[in-house]
Amino acid sequence: MIELEGVPELVDPVMVAAFEGWNDAGDAASAAVAHLEREWKGEVFAALDAEDYYDFQVNRPQVWLEGGVRRITWPTTRLSVVRIGDADGRGRARDLVLVRGIEPSMRWRSFCNEILGFAHELGVEMVVVLGALLGDTPHTRPVPVTGVTSDPDLARTMDLEESRYEGPTGIVGILQEACGHAGVPAVSLWAAVPHYVSQPPNPKATLALLNRLEDLLDVRIPLGELPEDARAWQLGVDQLAAEDNEVAEYVQSLEEARDTAELPEASGEAIAKEFERYLRRRDGQPGGHAGGGTAAEGGTYLRDTSAGGRTRPARSPEPPEDGPEGGSGAEGGNGPEGEDGGAEGPERDG
Repeated sequence: MIELEGVPELVDPVMVAAFEGWNDAGDAASAAVAHLEREWKGEVFAALDAEDYYDFQVNRPQVWLEGGVRRITWPTTRLSVVRIGDADGRGRARDLVLVRGIEPSMRWRSFCNEILGFAHELGVEMVVVLGALLGDTPHTRPVPVTGVTSDPDLARTMDLEESRYEGPTGIVGILQEACGHAGVPAVSLWAAVPHYVSQPPNPKATLALLNRLEDLLDVRIPLGELPEDARAWQLGVDQLAAEDNEVAEYVQSLEEARDTAELPEASGEAIAKEFERYLRRRDGQPGGHAGGGTAAEGGTYLRDTSAGGRTRPARSPEPPEDGPEGGSGAEGGNGPEGEDGGAEGPERDG
């Protein structure tokens, strides 16, 4: 049983996760969860044991100095909780359980079971996993973000794509499959990153993921300097592309292909969604409150492993079956089987 004495009862909690590595092109997904932690001042309440899941020759520990004393930071996955004091602009509070770490090197089924153990103990209602992949998409157009799920009912009610992917997968796909076996509704949101500018960071893709998350959860996310960073990133890539005729011509061909493909989708519904987002932001940025307790109490969320904690038993999820999960290829991408660092990227899992 997982004891979480220091974490109070949560309000409509949703778990939002992202992992560095194969499913994180341009660091866009992990940067999105880091942004949520930073803006809402999330307090870490748990960390998975690095010895169980990481090869330290692949993901090496970091040594640093604190007041002249040497410290070591081990690669791991950490969980934090943030309370949004005014989630939807109408005074309704809710909590997010944030999971951020590195794709594990081993024991993926045990890794997912441990994450789901926390989800069950905290009463998480849905898991949203963020990912980013390399694709044939121009940097000058809005970043394509696709929502995917393996649950047909969830796909229908939340206007998501149902998974159909077959092929190699990463921890995003495995965790989503584990959620399905455990009876936890799960969604993955995938941003497509231009493969010709894959170096991190990519604030434009991070911003697109956060906007899509807003729509999915009906919350307001403070964006801080992220929109300005996204504009500066695009301007910088514009300048680099202008210096190379071949790159400029290639970007133009991607623009033409994208515009032709999306012309029928420039619907009133898409315009209405963007206008709704504008109205939410016009009313002011949301007030966020981090830490334990209510917004008024101002406590902190800290894990206490002593006895006497909450006793709601954690339901042991079934481990995911071996084999690829459902999903579909990247919008405008080159397919799921691309290798790291090349023109192709990880697949959009479901």
